[in-house]
Amino acid sequence: MAKKGTKEKQSSKKKENKSKATSKNEDSKTAKGKKQDAAKKGIPASLVKELREKTGAGILDCKKALEECGGDVEKAVDFLRKKGLERADKKSSRTASEGIIHSYIHSNGKIGVMIELRCETDFVARTDDFKELANDLCLQIAASNPLALVPEELPQEIVEKEKEIYREQLKDKPKNKIEQILEGKMKKFYKESCLMHQPFIKDPKQKLTIQDLIKNYIAKLGENIQIKRFTRYELGEE
Repeated sequence: MAKKGTKEKQSSKKKENKSKATSKNEDSKTAKGKKQDAAKKGIPASLVKELREKTGAGILDCKKALEECGGDVEKAVDFLRKKGLERADKKSSRTASEGIIHSYIHSNGKIGVMIELRCETDFVARTDDFKELANDLCLQIAASNPLALVPEELPQEIVEKEKEIYREQLKDKPKNKIEQILEGKMKKFYKESCLMHQPFIKDPKQKLTIQDLIKNYIAKLGENIQIKRFTRYELGEE
């Protein structure tokens, strides 16, 4: 009887595993089918246009992304972003010796920004896209007043002063929790004070960081792009 029960259990498990495998295959076939359907029917020009407006990617890239994602625009945005980040990471080590110095004066004349934005060729430096990026970065700096480009460039005395303030605030917390909370607070501080970590002011969802923005432009323009330096002036500041 025990053997019979064991055999029945094994048989039941096999059926269950087979059912799961069948379900997975069906899901895979469905996704594949959507791609094939999208490719056969052709992607409507309106969807390609919508995706281009959202991402700035080329027509062929947008069409391919929509075919891969079964005509789903939001999924295609993610698809292009991942591809773009992969391309950007590959280009990030390349020398960027060309570029522009761009300036921006706020409408009230009391805030001014200058930035040195680098790329690989003079051709890209002269494009409207590159100039638009430089201007958007100046607007970001004017509005958010970053102290440095990345955390590593922050003066050590500023970092230590922040940590000291937070430790004083956390002195009544359990000792084993203090460092963990401190780490979270410092991440927030870097997000506010370091340009590359800041959310892009033009992104309504505030999810796109300046680092992400630059990677998107690297993917779009096909060259490495770097912020070499920037400065911000405000009337009345010492």
